[in-house]
Amino acid sequence: MVGRESLNLVGDPQAARAALSPLRLQLLDHLREPASAAALVGAGERRRRGFVEKLYAVRPGAMMIDPMLLGAPLTDPDRRDKQDGYSAEHLVRTAARMVHDVGRMRGEAEREGRRLITFTIEADIGFSAPSEIDQFTARLTRAVADLARDYPANGDRRRFRLTATGHPAVGTLSENTERNAVN
Repeated sequence: MVGRESLNLVGDPQAARAALSPLRLQLLDHLREPASAAALVGAGERRRRGFVEKLYAVRPGAMMIDPMLLGAPLTDPDRRDKQDGYSAEHLVRTAARMVHDVGRMRGEAEREGRRLITFTIEADIGFSAPSEIDQFTARLTRAVADLARDYPANGDRRRFRLTATGHPAVGTLSENTERNAVN
């Protein structure tokens, strides 16, 4: 995509160590200044005063370390009966699995010259009581189950995994704590 930075999943332990090395992080920090942009990623060589100077340039894009490299324990997506759907730990594990799976598939698709088809649905919603969260979750579960019957993951259909999550919006946890302390 033109004009968008690439997000690169770092899945190799040696590459992750190099990406997180203090020297590399310091160099990246210095490369925020345009004058020092010739100091990082290899981009070629040139002769200079009797020796070959290797040229460097920063490549656009962000790096994301594969959560599996950090020992992130995964949930088994096929064992939903053993999972706590209201646990923050379960949400984080599910997100780690998603980053791992989608990051790997995206890399494979790029190597094959294909595009990985995905979709994301996001919405801001509000609840005034924990019981509303339970009601919303029950209704959403029924709605997704109804839709899933129309799009069965069998036969020659390409399977997709749908994950719907909910968490407090950034900053709202402390705001809610303060609001509840006043009331």
